[in-house]
Amino acid sequence: MARVGLTPERLARAGAELADEVGFDQVTVSALARRFDVKAASLYAHVRSSQDLRTRIALLALEELADRAADALAGRAGKDALTALADVYRDYAREHPGRYAAAQLRLDPETAAASAGVRHAQMTRALLRGYDLTEPDQTHAVRLLGSVFHGYVSLELAGGFNHSAPDSQQSWTRVLDALDALLRNWPAPTAP
Repeated sequence: MARVGLTPERLARAGAELADEVGFDQVTVSALARRFDVKAASLYAHVRSSQDLRTRIALLALEELADRAADALAGRAGKDALTALADVYRDYAREHPGRYAAAQLRLDPETAAASAGVRHAQMTRALLRGYDLTEPDQTHAVRLLGSVFHGYVSLELAGGFNHSAPDSQQSWTRVLDALDALLRNWPAPTAP
């Protein structure tokens, strides 16, 4: 019999909170069971495994990020949109480090195609239309932005910028200025 009040959604949310507290890699069905003061076996009526739980947390994080990004991008274009999207990722990672790590979980192709990750790519492509990029340059730019945002945020969360001046915010602003300039002056493809 399923414990009253426990649902896959509630477990995913509790797992996301746990991830923010102890790190995404520490989230297991057993750890979540301890949080609810129940036996791990009682949670298997709602999630199949720790991997299933981790996938649900990843999907929740992707959805939360996509919702924030959509709100931040509404009515913006160009550098304003670029900065808004970048700040969504950075702020989310700072507020929810475990969830942010979960959003990086590799999903199987079917799950990924049905996830909010698709919305992320669509919003980034919409932002890039303001820079007049066409394929395949648009795909290259999507990958560039994702790499820069994730790389910067990951280094910042790990304390990589705590040891020297200027402060991280100044560097973040300069990085976004440089990305904007690059996107406005996207280089022509080089011959193979």
